Amino acid sequence: MKLKSLLSLLILTTLTFHAIAQKNKVAFQGIKAEMKIQKKLTDDQLLDLVQKQTFRYFWDFGHPVSGMARERSNVAFEYGNEVVTTGGTGFGVMATIVAAERKFITREQAAARTKKIVDFLYKADQFHGAFPHWLNGETGKVIRFSPKDDGADLVETSLLFQGLLTARQYYTADNAVETDIRNKILWMWEDVEWNWFTQQQNVLYWHWSPNNGWSMNHPIKGWNECFITYVLAASSPKSPIDKKVYEEGWANSNTFFNGKKFEGITLPLGFDFGGPLFFSQYSFTGLDPRGLKDRYADYFEQNKNHTLINRAYCIENPKHFKGYGENSWGLTASDSWQGYAAHSPSEDLSVISPTAALSAFPYTPEYSMKALKHFYFDLGDKIWSEYGFVDGFSEEHNWYAKSHLAIDQGPIICMIENYRTGLLWKLFMSSPDVKNGLNRLGIESSAFAK
Repeated sequence: MKLKSLLSLLILTTLTFHAIAQKNKVAFQGIKAEMKIQKKLTDDQLLDLVQKQTFRYFWDFGHPVSGMARERSNVAFEYGNEVVTTGGTGFGVMATIVAAERKFITREQAAARTKKIVDFLYKADQFHGAFPHWLNGETGKVIRFSPKDDGADLVETSLLFQGLLTARQYYTADNAVETDIRNKILWMWEDVEWNWFTQQQNVLYWHWSPNNGWSMNHPIKGWNECFITYVLAASSPKSPIDKKVYEEGWANSNTFFNGKKFEGITLPLGFDFGGPLFFSQYSFTGLDPRGLKDRYADYFEQNKNHTLINRAYCIENPKHFKGYGENSWGLTASDSWQGYAAHSPSEDLSVISPTAALSAFPYTPEYSMKALKHFYFDLGDKIWSEYGFVDGFSEEHNWYAKSHLAIDQGPIICMIENYRTGLLWKLFMSSPDVKNGLNRLGIESSAFAK
């Protein structure tokens, strides 16, 4: 009798889960992972495969409650299972648009997931309109990133809104779901008090905490990944910064101008040798660098030269690490055999990070394609996984990461798409607020001449 009851309960439970799955079919349907290395692929087929499989990180591995991007695929540094990342979610929102346009998922599925994220963010912890680096993906409460970093993170907020503003330009249909996405993004966008983060000085500050105030005291300046922060701060419809904040804060630093040659290539801005390659990628998943210039730099030239210097350094390989070469290059922040590190020619630990070369497709398409083919066809049995390429590898140390990070997987999808179609660039640059912000800072863009 007990066995019969147990079987009945099991059948009822199975039917209930099936009904729930059918009900939610529009919102979620897994994407099959292609684990076997396919030897005969055209360039376009390979790009499709990489974008699709990498997207699984955000789609299949997205947080079940919030829909947001998890910080990383492995539980490390005592993060726990609930940690979601705001900046990484910005990339994920953009990747979802790419997935819809490439028919990996339907537009309805993309909109449903995006609405889930937006609804969650709308109720999550905010500080003067800005979001923290990490949230609890179940509760929406802040999870501190470091002992005093338990409040607003203006840079992560800008990476998030780069994605959200792109989504607002994409989800334009006259239906309840897409209308709600647009409205909530607008309300959150208008609520960020960008100019408050100047402390009434001519520079933006990275962090503020309700418990620790401005104690981290980290001004955002010099050439790095934070360019998008100043662009969005100037683009705010209600709390914009003045041009002086850009000129006297961002550009007023001994790490802003460069102008020297490295590997025979001139680097207009930034650290010697350019620093990690994410400097030329994070701000430009939405912000179109083509024809983007002001009195400081031509930003496409800046990003291209930075990439070429990074590649040339790997080819020269002054430390004689195994595996470096013209088809195996790319130093940027990622996991390493020693732990997380901001890899660059100035901090070279023998680790190649696939996201570095792959997110550089718009700048160095020929060289990035050669790297992609090497990563997939030659090293695929070691670095190709269910979520695309692993975060890093070192042939010198026979080390191959098992991990993936949202901030590394997202730019791969986004920047490959910008190389292929310019989709995300077109959407983000079509925002009237962005156009106003660039004009306010005196930054020209050829996107507005089209």
